[in-house]
Amino acid sequence: MTELPLIGEAIAVAAEPRLAGAKIGVVTFPGTLDDRDAARAVRLAGGTAVPLWHADTSLGDVDAVVIPGGFSYGDYLRAGAIARFAPLMSEIIKAATGAASSNPLPVLGICNGFQILTESHLLPGSMIKNDHLKFMCRDQVLRVENSNTAWTLDYEAGQEITVPLKNQDGQYIADEKVLDALEAEGRVVFRYVGFNPNGSRRDIAGISNAAGNVVGLMPHPEHAVEAGFGPQSLDGLGSSDTDGLGFFTSVLNKIVGGSK
Repeated sequence: MTELPLIGEAIAVAAEPRLAGAKIGVVTFPGTLDDRDAARAVRLAGGTAVPLWHADTSLGDVDAVVIPGGFSYGDYLRAGAIARFAPLMSEIIKAATGAASSNPLPVLGICNGFQILTESHLLPGSMIKNDHLKFMCRDQVLRVENSNTAWTLDYEAGQEITVPLKNQDGQYIADEKVLDALEAEGRVVFRYVGFNPNGSRRDIAGISNAAGNVVGLMPHPEHAVEAGFGPQSLDGLGSSDTDGLGFFTSVLNKIVGGSK
């Protein structure tokens, strides 16, 4: 009898072979929880996931980096504050700001990764505790506000997607001048739709830097990449299982030169 592949294996087989040469580094800090999920998402999208350790002093030859979710260093002091000083973060900051290259490194920070990006000043603003002071876990609808970043090229502006959200320090804050600048420059990449789960200013769920190579968001696209194992649409009429896969195909297509 012919053995059928698992659903995830079938997706990986169907991915474009040309994407396999793109190497996406996935960083692990003490307390990281979602590094394996992020690596799996990269593989399901067709790329090659490369493990990176917080104490590494080189990024090697990776083409992009994902800083995944969790509780780096136990969220002591505040979420992301200690991780910001990890040796590897110095290399990521240099590569992402173009200090080491004219082609800045694409970086995606998810949840704790977003917190680390704000602490590193790769993204403006800060993350504080949810306004209801409780841990929140739910499937969350997001609207794609900017489809021109390295991580959103495979989405359409205005598209709504559903991905899981889980955090307790997920409230994005910044002063009005910064918020106005983010809005005016099109750097609000995702906005919460229907329900603001943490009190984030202006319903902001994710932002980018000016160049669009660095994106941070609180919800978890790496948990919505596999048919049968992701969130269902909130109206119960369809599946949103793979709504998060576009993050990873976007950057892979950008790396190999096959996206807008």
